[in-house]
Amino acid sequence: MIADDVYRRGRAGLPSWITDYDGRRTELPIARWMGGTHSTIEDIRADEASIAFCTGPTLDLGCGPGRLTEALTRAGVPALGVDTSSVAVEITNQRGGFAVEQDIFSALPRAGHWSHVLLADGNIGIGGDPAALLATVRALLHQSGTAIVEVESTPDVDDRNRMVRWETGDSVGEWFTWASVGVSSLRALAVTAGLRARRTIESNGRVFVELAVHSIDRGAEHP
Repeated sequence: MIADDVYRRGRAGLPSWITDYDGRRTELPIARWMGGTHSTIEDIRADEASIAFCTGPTLDLGCGPGRLTEALTRAGVPALGVDTSSVAVEITNQRGGFAVEQDIFSALPRAGHWSHVLLADGNIGIGGDPAALLATVRALLHQSGTAIVEVESTPDVDDRNRMVRWETGDSVGEWFTWASVGVSSLRALAVTAGLRARRTIESNGRVFVELAVHSIDRGAEHP
């Protein structure tokens, strides 16, 4: 599995890339994903800003090597990471978090009872269909729950079902669908999933949106 190779290389400080169907190749931010000593101070601050809203049981979807799952656990917040990479799950568990190897669209534990769901590092793009993913997130959340979603810094980006693949120095993965979404696009998609934007946070050029379950007692988005 190419993701396993990517995380093994990340643990060793080696680069990997993402290539789209048009041939554009971009280095993956694997150092940020790994966290710990691989992270910059700025990324640590951005991570802290994103999880500051997580005060109850939190599901970290597409957790990768688990830096956020670990951080929540160490802060005393019950957290579960979910990823399809066995190596990512292994790294998460070794560093003191807890993760399971599972597809995020499959039946996950405690559906409907999570206080928070994290979609960090652009994971709103998983599956290439953000509307379907947000519907999944809504089904996982408690009625008073929230989702923290990292989006593109350009507000009106809405690029769905893009074909991409991961590449390392000596291996190439299968094509899969991905999406990129900005703040404006996410707000519209959230409404159709029964969610609404409460606030937007920017840190170190990264943008996070807190979404709350839509109900008549929810307030409008904070500035």
